[in-house]
Amino acid sequence: MTGLYIGSTAGFAGKNLMVMALGLQLQKEGYTVGYMRPVGTSPAQKGDKMGDEDAFFVQEVLGLDEDPELVSPVVATHDLQMQVFSEGCPDLMGRIVEAYNTLSKDKDVMLVCGAGSFLHAGKYCNVAGVDVAQALGNKVLLVDRFFKEFSYDYLISAKEQLGEDLIGAVLNSVPESRMETVESMIHPLLERRGIKILGTAPEDSLLNAIRIGDLAKRLGGKIITAPEKSDVVAESFLIGTMQVENFMTHFRKKPNSAVIVGGDRSDLQLVALEGKCPCLILTGNLYPNDIILTRSEDLEVPIIMVRDDTYSVAKKMERILESIKLRDRIKINHGAKLINSLLDWSTLKQSLGLA
Repeated sequence: MTGLYIGSTAGFAGKNLMVMALGLQLQKEGYTVGYMRPVGTSPAQKGDKMGDEDAFFVQEVLGLDEDPELVSPVVATHDLQMQVFSEGCPDLMGRIVEAYNTLSKDKDVMLVCGAGSFLHAGKYCNVAGVDVAQALGNKVLLVDRFFKEFSYDYLISAKEQLGEDLIGAVLNSVPESRMETVESMIHPLLERRGIKILGTAPEDSLLNAIRIGDLAKRLGGKIITAPEKSDVVAESFLIGTMQVENFMTHFRKKPNSAVIVGGDRSDLQLVALEGKCPCLILTGNLYPNDIILTRSEDLEVPIIMVRDDTYSVAKKMERILESIKLRDRIKINHGAKLINSLLDWSTLKQSLGLA
């Protein structure tokens, strides 16, 4: 049995998708795959068992049905946090190792998924990813997602701590405009520091898309027209604070974008509706006029009304689109296919003793 810990430089970097992509491919090749999320950060109940919401979903995708209390032996509930803060940390690592030993029986490969950032998350109770991976004797694959820049220093620090146990890194969600720089400058920099780049995934609009119904909930808004279209997805967003002519230029370049616009800007609202945007997000808790309401219903474009101002909604949208959890099988299949097409499987399998 061999174990691979999938960690990341920050939260929402793509660890779950990486685990699902690896697991599905290894199963397809005939390997018996086990899965574990040692530290669960999204407490969820299944029957009389406490587990982690992400872990439940990943198990379902991989066709596994292990005891939730083994898959996520540590769940960051409020009670656990209060115990750690007031009494000190119990032997959580011992609990993790024991569960891992049980789950890994009769498995060819164990995929262990981290939570939050690999070096830091969980440090307050001695279960940071780096400590867990070393306690389990796992090799490590790190995912570094492009959030305005890459975490070069973080990857180098991880390499210094892990040495040969760090198989390499995958650079995720790289904008097309940065791809040449990544390949010509960042790859060589990291390779010189002994960090193998096992894949570079381009930014993908489908993976970042969100259903309109989910978007309304996350924004604390209400869908006031065309609610039957709440399953339509938006891939990005545009802010309607400019003149109509300038807005049309930007909108043509990003047609599948939710449009955030003040409730009093009926000119931009109408342009967005006629352009068949996935939805309008009206800010300031201002109700649209009858022309906009009628046209929205005719074109079946939902309108979400929110209380916040345009700037606040735009900042929320940035955070939402950066932290979308994959729960759609179409997205998962698409993402898994993308990862498997770019991943250096030869190096990965050789490092895990599978080649």
